Amino acid sequence: MSSRLAGPVQAVFFDLDGTLVDSAPDLAGAANDLRAEHGLQPLPEADLRCMVGSGARGMVGLAFGRKPGDDGYEDLRLRFLVLYEARLLRLTTVFDGVWQVLDTLERAELRWGIVTNKAHHLAVQVTAGLGLHPRAGTLVGGDTTPYPKPHPAPLLEAARRVQVDPAHCVYVGDDLRDIQAGRAAGMRTVAAAWGYLGQGEPVHDWGADLVIDRPSSLLQCLPMP
Repeated sequence: MSSRLAGPVQAVFFDLDGTLVDSAPDLAGAANDLRAEHGLQPLPEADLRCMVGSGARGMVGLAFGRKPGDDGYEDLRLRFLVLYEARLLRLTTVFDGVWQVLDTLERAELRWGIVTNKAHHLAVQVTAGLGLHPRAGTLVGGDTTPYPKPHPAPLLEAARRVQVDPAHCVYVGDDLRDIQAGRAAGMRTVAAAWGYLGQGEPVHDWGADLVIDRPSSLLQCLPMP
């Protein structure tokens, strides 16, 4: 696999949780707040961290062993979201190196945006609170289009909004669904190995064009103007 993306790049889109921001402390914290309401002991953040990219579904799954369709799952999911919104930015931070990447993209006049499966109203609060929202060319949430990732619709909507051909876009994410969505949208894909990664196939088996282990490595991968 090459260490550099070929061809012109006019826009770079990023997943949010696990790619631009480390929201694991607050998502895991909300899961443990919910466990406490049910008289259960907290789980170590490290045990919950890998499933943060799956949002409420992943947190409820690990914290309670429930999946969509199980009895009680929907009530747990809705309560989790209430608890998470109450602590949305308590401990969430931008990953080291991200600002350097975004500054460099902007100086090179490359458009960038955020495409996340997080509900749009929550994504706006997080990105606004951390200073990302005013700078992003677009923000597409999990409910912005009829289909969340791994469907390509959110990425195609992001490309439409910044008026760039998907073939000239790159998508960076830390979940297999990110790579699947990017490929289906006709974009080049970069797997963010510093992220949460889930519990499925190893990151190098996802089929991304590149796998990088820190945000700053993206700058060496892009054919900058």
